Amino acid sequence: MNPATPLVVTQTLEPAIVRVPLDYLKIYDVTEDELEALESGSPVSVYMNALVLSFSTALSFLTTLLTVDIKSIYTFTVFVVITVVGLLASGVFGLLWLLARGSAKSVAQKIRERSQPVGSRAEST
Repeated sequence: MNPATPLVVTQTLEPAIVRVPLDYLKIYDVTEDELEALESGSPVSVYMNALVLSFSTALSFLTTLLTVDIKSIYTFTVFVVITVVGLLASGVFGLLWLLARGSAKSVAQKIRERSQPVGSRAEST
C-alpha cells in the first residue's frame, strides 16, 4: 500500500439513539409579541452587573478615603467624587434591577395562565 494513498473506510456506524418516553408533553401557544419579549431577554443581568461594579468601586474609594491621609486637595476631591457617583449609580442600578427583575417571568407566567388543564380540549370535542 502506498503511504500517499488515503485509506477509504466503507463501513459506516449508525449513531446510537436512546429515546426515553415522556409521561406527557405540554405545548404552549405563543404570540409574536411574547416571543419577541422572550428573545430580547431582560436587562436584569446588566443592571445587576452595573450595580456590583459601581458599588464595589465606590466602596473601594470610600475605604481609601477613610484609611489613607491624602495630602493633595485635587486627589481628595477626585476620590470623593468617584465615591459619591459610585454610590448614586449603585442606588439607580439597584432600583432599576428591582423594577425589571420580573419582566421575563411575567411574560412566561402570562403564557402559562392562558393554558387549559390537561385533557380539557380533548373532552370538549
